[in-house]
Amino acid sequence: MTRLSVELLAADPVEPITSAGHAQLGIAVLAGIAVIVLLITQFKLHAFLSLTIGSLALGAFAGAPLDKAIASFTTGLGTTVAGVGVLIALGAILGKMLADSGGADQIVDTILAKAGGRSMPWAMVLIASVIGLPLFFEVGVVLLIPVVLMVAKRGNYSLMRIGIPALAGLSVMHGLVPPHPGPLVAIDAVQANLGVTLALGVLVAIPTVIIAGPLFSRYAARWVDVPAPDKMIPQRPSEDLEKRPGFGATLTTILLPVVLMLSKALVDIVIDDPENTTQRVFDVIGSPLIALLASVILGIFTLLRPAGFGRDRLTPLVEKGLAPIAGILLIVGAGGGFKQTLIDTGVGAMILDISKDWSIPALLLAWLIAVAIRLATGSATVATVSAAGLVAPLAADMSTTHTALLVLAIGAGSLFFSHVNDAGFWLVKEYFGLSVGQTLKTWSVMETIISVVAGGLVLLLSLII
Repeated sequence: MTRLSVELLAADPVEPITSAGHAQLGIAVLAGIAVIVLLITQFKLHAFLSLTIGSLALGAFAGAPLDKAIASFTTGLGTTVAGVGVLIALGAILGKMLADSGGADQIVDTILAKAGGRSMPWAMVLIASVIGLPLFFEVGVVLLIPVVLMVAKRGNYSLMRIGIPALAGLSVMHGLVPPHPGPLVAIDAVQANLGVTLALGVLVAIPTVIIAGPLFSRYAARWVDVPAPDKMIPQRPSEDLEKRPGFGATLTTILLPVVLMLSKALVDIVIDDPENTTQRVFDVIGSPLIALLASVILGIFTLLRPAGFGRDRLTPLVEKGLAPIAGILLIVGAGGGFKQTLIDTGVGAMILDISKDWSIPALLLAWLIAVAIRLATGSATVATVSAAGLVAPLAADMSTTHTALLVLAIGAGSLFFSHVNDAGFWLVKEYFGLSVGQTLKTWSVMETIISVVAGGLVLLLSLII
């Protein structure tokens, strides 16, 4: 959501594009979400088309003129893509450079060389968390599955004892830590401070991933004791490379955007003077765009050149990195359009008005809304962008830290109980060679633990800070 949208929501009165009452707007919201859910789950329609149709249905049920509903949707789509589209693209390029250069494999092999025995699950969660910072969840799964299967096979470990920590690391990064698409969209919607959200996200992520990863994997290994399937061990990207980038250079490239964004947040807190030269410098270098762009440029010298990539391979690599995110960008953009339609029809103001009489905390409300949409649609991204649009007005009077916690509450709720309508569910099932029941007892329970633990930690932090 734009700064102008926040100002309009904070103004009195709000001028929605309809004059519908609370009852009609409530029905319109439920109908719009129901249309999206049915199209995704029953008609197997792509989430982009489902969100587009659902946004128009929401406007129609709310009594908005069709031309104004279309204008709201396109405005929200454009604003969202403008706000996070470039960041998602840069993250995809960095992830592709990391995978194709062998940098990811270098991180994995270096850590595994120093781990063994009881420390192996902890090594896997560390690997997944580091690799998961710049990579989308699905890409991270494809990248790490060969490692998980080979470690389990060669070390005679339980597959779940090794696999669950890796999946937990990837999932926590995906739901709670920018620059992943979900957190970025929520940050944009509620106008949260990215540096503060990143810092609090890491703070929440660490205990969450420990509980859902190495600790829970002990029980998952008892419930589902299966060997690593031989046929699912694919070739690793770096096996065809003569040389790979070094461990230190790769780690520096991955962590550079995190360090820059956290530095900006720290300087903003310590100095708190927009006219100060030091703060202005950090505001530039710590902005998500510059931080990720700096990491991509650094990666050309620290990842691609050591791996023997010439200039002629850079453009094809970028093109291959961008191709898979077209669908993600469209889904995120359509989610922003749905969010703007919610705001412009007056739904945001309605929730703000109604919630004043509720005793339920705003952070818990955000978590519950994200949980409901996640269970219905199966998509963490759809749950995040939809919930962010619904609760965005609640952030108008929040402090900087509580606005960041609102983003994390939404992200935590969006991970709740992955089941048969989630593509990630089937990805894990097929790679690990599990039955549906076994996947529910391991992957689905792990996702629920992440959601509940992270949500609880967010509420706890809201009482402290």
